[in-house]
Parts: sequence; structure tokens; C-alpha cells
Amino acid sequence: MKAVLDACVLYPTVLREILADVAGTGQFQPFWSQRILDEWRLAADRQGVSAGVEIALLQDRFPAAMVAPSGGAEGLDLPDPADRHVVEAALAAGASHIVTANLRDFPRGTLAAVGLQAIHPDEFLREIYLSAPEAVTDAIAATEARARLAGGEIPHKELMRRARLPRLAKAITRLAGSDVAPPRG
Repeated sequence: MKAVLDACVLYPTVLREILADVAGTGQFQPFWSQRILDEWRLAADRQGVSAGVEIALLQDRFPAAMVAPSGGAEGLDLPDPADRHVVEAALAAGASHIVTANLRDFPRGTLAAVGLQAIHPDEFLREIYLSAPEAVTDAIAATEARARLAGGEIPHKELMRRARLPRLAKAITRLAGSDVAPPRG
């Protein structure tokens, strides 16, 4: 599956790391455009954080993820025409999904007209978890481990809250009694 990751899921760090680790297992192929990365950089700058190194690391990890939008969404009626570039990135990538926390900006009917679906990262990861639980729980555990190594141990529940993944957290908890255990934390 191919999915464009909107800037709002690339920043904050915790959510981006989980998505990148899941993508690293081959569960989906991530895509973005330079403009999406620029929006991430701007959002980080507003918070007094430099995103340059993190952007470079992500680009190095997924060298085929960069796409150059070339139109195709000119006639779409989006609530904010400035979001057209995200749709055009998805079209250029041949993606089926736009992973975004801003679902209001990408109406279902409008995207369906060009064969796309906007999906919240919580639902996106929950769907992947239901078919490939280890890929998702390993990504969460790796994110928790990186936080510990950086001296900022985050309890599992807090990590899921920060990443805005309540439905995924509930799915993991429900399956904790089966052969799939939630990550420790």
C-alpha cells in the first residue's frame, strides 16, 4: 500500500517514528513532497525546534519517498485550496491514502473522485495492527526504547497519548489476552 504522510503526522516526533518503523517493515510505502517536508520544518521552527537533521534522516531511510507533484487536483473543491499539494503528491505517488490528522481538510467525496482516501494515523495504524500486529507493536517498542536511550523514558500509555493513537491503544489492549502482547512500558 502506498500512502502520503501529511506534515501533521511527520511532526510530532513520536508519531513519525512509529509510522516510519511500521513502513520500514514493508506494511506500507511512505511518500511526501518537498512542500510537505517544508511544512514540517516550519511547524518545528515555530516550536523552536530544528527539524533539519530529522528530515535528512527520514529522507535517507526512505530515498524513494520523495515525489514531485505535477498537478491533477486543480478542479478539486477542498476546504483549503492550499492543501491541494498534498493531494497532488498522492496522485504523483500513485498512493491510495493520505495519512493526516486533518481529515476535515480532505473531504471523503472529493478525494474519492480521484481514487484517494484520507485516513487518520490512529485508524491507519489500527488497520495495519489488525493484520500485522508485530509490525506495529515492534515499532511502538522501538520508539519507547529510543526515548529511554535519550533519557526521556515515556510510559506506554503516555506515549500512545502523545502520538494521538487511542483506537490503536484500545485494539492492542483488547488483544493483550491473545497471542499478541502489548509492548512493555
